[in-house]
Amino acid sequence: MHTPNIRAMLGGAFLLMSVLIPISSAQSLSISSEHPNLQSMSVETQGSGTDVILIPGLASSRAIWADLASDLQLSHRVHILELAGFANTPAMSNRDGKVIAPVVDAIAEYIRTQHLKAPAIVGHSLGGEIALMLGARHPDLVGRLMIVDALPFYTLMLDPAATSETASRHAGATRDWMLAQSPEEFIAFQKTSIARLAKTEAVRPALVAAGLSSDRKTIADAVYELMVTDLRPELGRIRAPIEVVYAYDALFGVPASNVDEMYRRAYIAAPDIHFTRIDDSFHFIMLDQPERFSSAVESFLNK
Repeated sequence: MHTPNIRAMLGGAFLLMSVLIPISSAQSLSISSEHPNLQSMSVETQGSGTDVILIPGLASSRAIWADLASDLQLSHRVHILELAGFANTPAMSNRDGKVIAPVVDAIAEYIRTQHLKAPAIVGHSLGGEIALMLGARHPDLVGRLMIVDALPFYTLMLDPAATSETASRHAGATRDWMLAQSPEEFIAFQKTSIARLAKTEAVRPALVAAGLSSDRKTIADAVYELMVTDLRPELGRIRAPIEVVYAYDALFGVPASNVDEMYRRAYIAAPDIHFTRIDDSFHFIMLDQPERFSSAVESFLNK
C-alpha cells in the first residue's frame, strides 16, 4: 500500500479540499425529513435567474465556489452544495458506505422538488464524477454539464488498463490505510497532498484545515467509491452537452499533449463534448487561475 505510486495518486487526485471562505448573502435550504435522500447534502442559494448547481470535490467546503458564485448570482440562481461529512456539513450516521451514488439521487430529488428546469451543473473532481453520474442516470433533469479536472474513472491515472474489478484491491487497501493513520500522520498527509493540489501557496493552510474538519470515514469511503467506479460505459446515456475543463502545469513532469490525450481517450464515448485546458494551474483551477476559470464558466453558460 505504501508505494510511491499510490501516495502520488492520492495526493494528486483524491484529497480534494477547499478553502474556508465564507459565502455572503446566501440562504440555506432547510432539508426536510420528508426527503431523506436530501440529508446527504446541504444547499445554499444565491441570486436569481437561470439555475446553476455547483458541486465541490472530496472533503471540500462549498466555499470553494465563493468567488464564482459572487459573479454568477448577478444573472443566475446559484445552488451551492456541500456533501454530508465534508467540511462544515455533519456526516450521516446511517450511511451504507456509499457517498457518491446517494448524492446523485439527492440532487435529482432536489431538482424535482425545487422545480428546477434543466439546470447547468458544474462539478469539481469528485463533484465532476457526481455530475457525470447525474447526467447519465437522470438525463432528463440536466441542461448542460461542466466537469472540472475530473475523469470518468479515476484509477486510469494509476493504470490506463484498469477495470473496476482490478481497482478494488488497491481501493480497499487505500481506504484501510487512510483509516489507520494516526492524527499526526493524517495531518502530514494533508499538507503533502495539498502541495500537489494547489499551486497558489497562500491558500494551502486553509485547504488543509478544510480537509481536517471533514469526517475521515466519509473521505475514505468516497475514495474507495471513486477508485472502483467506472462511468465510461454510461457516458453514451448523457444527452446534455459536456464541457471538460482541466489543468496543466509544467511541474506535472509530463508533456501537455499526454494530458490532452488522457482526457480525450477517457471521454471518447461521450456524444457531445468539448475540452478546455487551463495552463499554469494545479488541481484547484478556480483558485490558481480564477479569472480564466470564471471566463470558461461564463462561456459555458452562454453557449
